[in-house]
Amino acid sequence: MRILVTNDDGIQSPGLTALAQALATIGEVWVVAPDRERTAVAHAVTLHKPLRVNRVAPRTYMVNGTPVDCVNLAVLKVMPKPPAIVVSGINKGVNLGDDVMYSGTVSAAMEGTILGIPSLAVSQEGQARFRFEIGAIYAARAASLVMSHGLPEETLLNLNIPDRAQSTIKGVRVTCLSRRRFHNPIIEKVDPRGYPYYWIAGQRVSWSRSKDADHEAVEKGYVSMTPIRLDTTHYGVLDHFRAWEPLIARGARTGVASKFSRRPAREVGR
Repeated sequence: MRILVTNDDGIQSPGLTALAQALATIGEVWVVAPDRERTAVAHAVTLHKPLRVNRVAPRTYMVNGTPVDCVNLAVLKVMPKPPAIVVSGINKGVNLGDDVMYSGTVSAAMEGTILGIPSLAVSQEGQARFRFEIGAIYAARAASLVMSHGLPEETLLNLNIPDRAQSTIKGVRVTCLSRRRFHNPIIEKVDPRGYPYYWIAGQRVSWSRSKDADHEAVEKGYVSMTPIRLDTTHYGVLDHFRAWEPLIARGARTGVASKFSRRPAREVGR
């Protein structure tokens, strides 16, 4: 059973090494990872420069591209046959809630799912130090189950491991994605020539969607396992927007009030 391992922290990341070593106990591991850190590149694909694949060890390759590039090249060019599973990680830091929209780690697993391969993203909570050896244990267990039982169509798993010794981890919880809020998310500074520049940064100050939420599970010492579906269509509001079809088609104007009109924009359709 071939296992493809990738990440967004780069080929030298200790999280990648720990993951590959743990997965080697259940299958034949192939590593195809970026040649440098590609954190927060989301689902970016390289279209404007040639991609190069360099072999650095047996069944181990680095690519001058994104995590999504790595999965595509691994499955379609590098590996002799498609893998049984794609496992992305172990990421330095959690990927909870809205973070999955920006995460290169999660996007690599999404690309595997798009290609029809069961996929798993793994992230480890931590600060200066990360307990990758703990995350690797849970990653291997989850991967083994996925390889044995498969996953629902168009579904990947997002695994987040709390920063605790294994003996103090309380268990595993199936969770949903949270919403996170940041304080001062854009920091403005001035360079020596007097021109402003910006850092997208800030500190997370609050979460919402607390029922079965991923952040809550990790905070309480549980491993969070969130099934994520590729189809993000909001089926519950399709009929509402079907009423707009003729209005947009004819260019008509209407004063009909929407049931969403009094709700803040960020709440619409939630």
